[in-house]
Parts: sequence; C-alpha cells; structure tokens
Amino acid sequence: MSVDTATVAKIAALARIKLSQDEVSAMVPELNGILAWVEQLAEVDVTGVEPMTAVIENHLRLRDDVVNADVQTGGDKREKVLANAPAPEHGFFGVPKVIE
Repeated sequence: MSVDTATVAKIAALARIKLSQDEVSAMVPELNGILAWVEQLAEVDVTGVEPMTAVIENHLRLRDDVVNADVQTGGDKREKVLANAPAPEHGFFGVPKVIE
C-alpha cells in the first residue's frame, strides 16, 4: 500500500492539520516508509508467541489502602474541602455537563 499527495492532504484535512503543499509532499515518503515497515512486520511469524505489554515482566507492588497513623492531617475533612468548591453536590465537586 502506498499514499500519494491527495491521500496525505485528505488525512490532514480529516485530522484538522493545516499543511502547506511542501509539507504534504514531504509527508508522502515518510508515510510510505512507515507503511512499508508495517508490511514488513506483518511478515514475521508470531505463532506461539504470547502477547506482552513490556519486554521485562513487571509486577505491581500493591499495599493496603489505609490511612497512615503517623500523618497528622488525618482524614474525614469533606466539609472543609467542599467549602472551597463553587458548586458542591451531594458531597462531591459539582462540574458542568459537557456534551459535544
């Protein structure tokens, strides 16, 4: 698969990225190189290879979620915190609804 200047211009328009004609022309070989690399990766035989998120296996060190007794601030200060809120609702910060 390869892209041409018209395809790059269409992708830029869809992504709402303003590109000059020189920038569009410069992006054509860049995108073609990326697509060639992806096609090369598709040729690799991965049968029997387990999916992974990292090369080195990581384990999260979990701890109990408890309030530290050494901390002087303590907890249970909802009313003091919400006193600064412009629109508290039902014990939480009230925020305006955003729908696009």
